[in-house]
Amino acid sequence: MTIITPIHRRILLATNRRYHSKRLSFPVRKTPRRLQASLASVQETYAPPPPSSAPLQHQFPTPQTSTGTSTYPVPERRRRRWDDLPIVTPLSRYQEMIKSGTLRSDEHQRTIVEKLQALHDQLRDYKQPPVTEIVVRTPSFLQRLFGSQAEPLPDSPLDLPKGLYLYGDVGTGKTMLMDLFYQTLPPNITRKSRVHFHAFMIDVFKRLHAFKATNPPGDDPVLPIARDLAKEATVVCFDEFQVTDIAVAMILRRLLECMLKFGVVFVLTSNRHPTQLYKNGIQRSSFVPAIDLLMREFDVTDLDSGTDYRKMPRALSNVYFHPLTPEHSTEINKVFDALTAHDGPVVQDKQIEIWGRRLKIPESSDNIAKFTFAELCGKPLSAADYLEVTKQFGTVFVLDVPKLDLGQKDLARRFITFIDACYENHTKLFVTSEVPIYKIFSDDTSSIQQKQDKTDHMRSVMDDLVRIIPSHESFRPFDQ
Repeated sequence: MTIITPIHRRILLATNRRYHSKRLSFPVRKTPRRLQASLASVQETYAPPPPSSAPLQHQFPTPQTSTGTSTYPVPERRRRRWDDLPIVTPLSRYQEMIKSGTLRSDEHQRTIVEKLQALHDQLRDYKQPPVTEIVVRTPSFLQRLFGSQAEPLPDSPLDLPKGLYLYGDVGTGKTMLMDLFYQTLPPNITRKSRVHFHAFMIDVFKRLHAFKATNPPGDDPVLPIARDLAKEATVVCFDEFQVTDIAVAMILRRLLECMLKFGVVFVLTSNRHPTQLYKNGIQRSSFVPAIDLLMREFDVTDLDSGTDYRKMPRALSNVYFHPLTPEHSTEINKVFDALTAHDGPVVQDKQIEIWGRRLKIPESSDNIAKFTFAELCGKPLSAADYLEVTKQFGTVFVLDVPKLDLGQKDLARRFITFIDACYENHTKLFVTSEVPIYKIFSDDTSSIQQKQDKTDHMRSVMDDLVRIIPSHESFRPFDQ
């Protein structure tokens, strides 16, 4: 498989096309004679108004005159309000996508779209109340002891629409439905946010760090952070809502509760039912109130319809190679050389700064980076690192991905987080692996207990990877 020649040809053709189009586009200069001809063609019967002996004032021709001489009509200028314009709704957009062949008709999925439509209709008449300033005071000893707050929260708006919590297994169209809803929000919702949950929590932790650096110890940071987030967005859409960290679990309940009190409307997508979030996690009892909040304040909806949209027919990919052979290694390096030949010089050990520390990129050009699996996932990197890498580099090569077993959950989780970051930032991905991508997570187990453990782990880890990679746009043919 060689794609060097097609890539070179496409780049040269695109460059030449842009170059000649610029050379052949000359602005036409309007001479006085041409301007008069243009005016005559627009209104051949134009007659200037008769001279007046009155002092010079601003005079405007009227549509009709007593002498019968026609003049230019006064154009009716009126600012169109947003509610005068046709509004695109989730249901109308969904029907258009089915009619064009982009989507297939699915009765269960249509039911979900109708729920999105109902929330859309409620948001058309919803106005978030002003977010009041909160004076943060250090809670007293008794308040800290019994868990009460130094400042009471405002009451939730009476007309606050109930949020949606959409969950389902891999391939059920969660992200597509989320994007469909976000892209068709009513025009009156001017402050909105659609964000991957990892990126949202990274932003929250940055705000926590800044708050603690400027406020005395003991002050409650969650309330002012929730207030600031509520000022920035009336509607928040979380994609891939999940809880895998004790720090996230401890802060999430109060953060969601405060933002709801400030009138924020949420739409969440997740692979898990709320009762399955953070299952078997450390101090999970502290997270149970957050589960109760999700069950009480959100319309929890199952997306599973029996259709796996990842398995729809699609073009084969030219960006994934297995097994690990010298031929595939040579081929992937040819692809890397072909792409970087038009992307600036290739440098070794480039460093990027993330949260005050430096991350080394083993090999990269301006927009393309290359890692081995050990360099990318064998180190203690976080979601912030992977998000920054995929934000700075539009194409990433990951080489020598091994087959992983249940004893390498840390490596698996990092790889999932990296692929999620690629998905969020629309990063193109080239991979070489020891086994087919859907077999990366497997283990030979014999006992019933081992098989059960494997099944549970597949639910929490393996399916995440299978969910992301086969449906990831990065694995579409690069030269199409």
